[in-house]
Amino acid sequence: MKKLVIINGPNLNLLGKREPEIYGSQTFEDYLEALKSKYNNVDLEYFQSNIEGELIDKLQEVGFSYDGIILNAAAYTHTSVGIGDAVKAIEVPVVEVHISNTFSREEFRHQSYISPNAKGVILGFGLKSYDLAIESFIF
Repeated sequence: MKKLVIINGPNLNLLGKREPEIYGSQTFEDYLEALKSKYNNVDLEYFQSNIEGELIDKLQEVGFSYDGIILNAAAYTHTSVGIGDAVKAIEVPVVEVHISNTFSREEFRHQSYISPNAKGVILGFGLKSYDLAIESFIF
């Protein structure tokens, strides 16, 4: 059984409340339950933090022992050299995920410090981006 972790960054704890026209109206916790049910052949864990250092700590904690990491670093994607360096330093493959199409948004969201060291990038498919990331590890 594959062991994967979804790591979500700042403000993603507000899914379902925050800007529903961009992020939808479903909470991530509800969506996570649907993912676990759909991918019951995967050991799927979840971590969310609004704090950059906690995201780095989690990447380092799981980055040598899991089968894959699905990372939505949210706004830190575009600002955090530290998270980018953490992704580069670990052995576990990372798929960078974004709910929105970051290239259709503000110019500063077109830069990612994660992408150069990620296995792949999935963006713009809403919460289904997470499904696609999981599938990239199991198919």
